[in-house]
Amino acid sequence: MALRIVWNYRGSGNAFRALRLDPKVQADIARRAEAVADAAGEGFEAFPTTTPRNRARAAVVPVTAEAAVQNARENTLIRALDAGKA
Repeated sequence: MALRIVWNYRGSGNAFRALRLDPKVQADIARRAEAVADAAGEGFEAFPTTTPRNRARAAVVPVTAEAAVQNARENTLIRALDAGKA
């Protein structure tokens, strides 16, 4: 029999939201995104954001045409993901 977990979001005092928006969590996500961008090489940048106001997130994107072509041909960002694990 599978164990079923029911999350009580309202009764938790918004603890989930507080955790996802904690400055330490945001800093960790930004650090990991920078590590991926550095591993990907020149032409890639990390953009941390809290745009959907309920969680911290970051994106690593090619900012030059050469980096975009390199990523399309060689999956550069996929290969650089391991840099964000540590």
